[in-house]
Formats: sequence, C-alpha cells, structure tokens
Amino acid sequence: MNAIAAEGLVKIYRTRGSGEVRALDGVDLVVPEGTVLGLLGPNGAGKTTTVRILATLLQPDAGRATVAGYDVVRQPQQVRRAIGLSGQYAAVDENLTGRENLTMFGRLYQMSPAAAKARAQDLLEQFALADAGNRVAKTYSGGMRRRLDLASALIGHPRLLFLDEPTTGLDPRSRLGMWDVIRELVREGTTLLLTTQYLEEADELADTIAVVDQGRIIAGGTADELKSHVGGERIEVVVHDPSRIDETVAQLRPDALGPPEIDRHIRRITVPTTGGADHLVEVVRRLDAAGITIDDIGLRRPTLDDVFLALTGHAAEVAQEEDAEPATSTRRKP
Repeated sequence: MNAIAAEGLVKIYRTRGSGEVRALDGVDLVVPEGTVLGLLGPNGAGKTTTVRILATLLQPDAGRATVAGYDVVRQPQQVRRAIGLSGQYAAVDENLTGRENLTMFGRLYQMSPAAAKARAQDLLEQFALADAGNRVAKTYSGGMRRRLDLASALIGHPRLLFLDEPTTGLDPRSRLGMWDVIRELVREGTTLLLTTQYLEEADELADTIAVVDQGRIIAGGTADELKSHVGGERIEVVVHDPSRIDETVAQLRPDALGPPEIDRHIRRITVPTTGGADHLVEVVRRLDAAGITIDDIGLRRPTLDDVFLALTGHAAEVAQEEDAEPATSTRRKP
C-alpha cells in the first residue's frame, strides 16, 4: 500500500506585484509504506508547498492526493490523525520546559494527563533529552530544539512523518545527530517524506529521491539510479609535471570508456571507467613504470550534486518562495 499518492498537484502563488508564480506545476508522487522519500531541490523549488498540501495546511489549485489512504481535501481530519509534521523551524514554546512542551502536545492530541506525561517521558528518553527535560526550551541548543520539535511530531504515534528540512541551520555535529534520530525512526517502520536542499542528506537517508525544480519533479529513483544518469565511475589524476600530461593521458587510454577531460590549469585528467579499484591499481602501476610523478589520484563516483547540475543545468541555488502568497484562500473550515 502507498502511504502517499499524489497526481498533478498544482499550486499558484500571487506575488507582491501583479503576477503569479506556479509553485507546483503538476507534481506526481508515490511513497510506499515503510520507506523514505527524499524530496530534493533548492529553496523555492516547491518542496515546502508540497508538504503543506499533503499535510492539509494548503489546498491544491488542481490535482489530487491521498495520505494514509485519505483524500487531503475531502478527509483532512483523518489525514491529520495519521501524520506527524516537523517544519523548517522548531515549533516549541521557549518559555516552557521540554517536558511541558511534550505534555502540552499530548493533551492537544486528547490524551489523558497521565498518558501525556508518560508519552513525554518516553520521548525525552528516546531523543536524549531526559537530562534537560525540566529546563526551559530557550536554554536549549539549536540541535536540542530540533530534537524536541521532532519528538513533538511523534506524540500521536503517527503512521507517516513529514520532515521539512529538519537539519536547516544546524551545525555539522547536530546534523549528524539528527540523522541518527531519523535512521532510528526508519528502523522502527515509520514512513518518511523528507525535504532537503542538502544533497548529502538525501543520499544518506532516502530510499528513493525525487528531484524537484521550478515546481516539477524532473527525475526520480534511488541515489545510485540518479547517479547513473551522469555516468559511472571515473579516475582522476593530478600530474606533478604539466609537461607530462599528454604522456599520462596515453597511459590512461587503454581501459578508458570515453575521451579524457583535461584541465591543464590544475594539471588534472579525468577518464570514465567501470574497472573500479582494480583499474585504479593498474593505472598506478603504469604511471609508476613510466616514471610519471602524480600529486593526487583517486576513483570518484558521481554525487547528487553532479546529478542536480546535469538535470537542471544549475547548482542548488537559493531561490525565494517566501515572497509569494497563495492565489486562492487556503483557510479551512473547522
């Protein structure tokens, strides 16, 4: 069964001038239960708009979507009971303790006082916040606030969790800690939709990846499948003596799958290969036998950054989605 199924989602925002921006322009998504989908793209690509529609915070202008088997427009209450949502910024009350925040969320989920307190304690322990549970949230570090926010999204034991750029603004250590938390959720069987602009994050956490740019899904698949779009492995050699570049190319040619790329300014030669480490060892032997000194050599695989550049023609530049307003009302009746 699919946890999420979306077809032809369109969302139009009105700019502060007189124009309109199609934040989503026909988005299709399928997320099987128990998997992690990484929605990858720059700011302004439509990731957050997609999450807001799937979480029933916005209505699409066209298309349809189901979450946990419920239609996001016709059955919003059932959708909300099935999901948890952690947005780009920690939605915690800084004047309450961590424990009070979680207990409050439990009560909002209509838990009894005793059940809410017990669930709060469980989550404080799960997210390594038990020692700080009685401290007010404004004394927490950025990483601790993000963990507290994620814990609050899990209060109701959701079947499906939306994480909208969960590591934005975190330092590298806190980001790695959040990755560990997310991996643990996956091991427990939670279905995740993860939006991110960090290519490495999608590579590390997602079972499948959908690349979104300018409101459209432009590619999808596993990380390895996406990387195959830009070719396979390649050997990169940096020659010490620039006068020996052509001689080095001749040593690399026999097993190369295509013409070499030569950057004479930095003395780097790149050739495509499928030989893996064995080919790398053979190249090192040839260069040594020819007396060619190298400053660096390595076997490289394409990254998701390479994929994004190949698919879109630009890097993950920062665009702005925040300067637009919905062209139609998104307020829901209670």
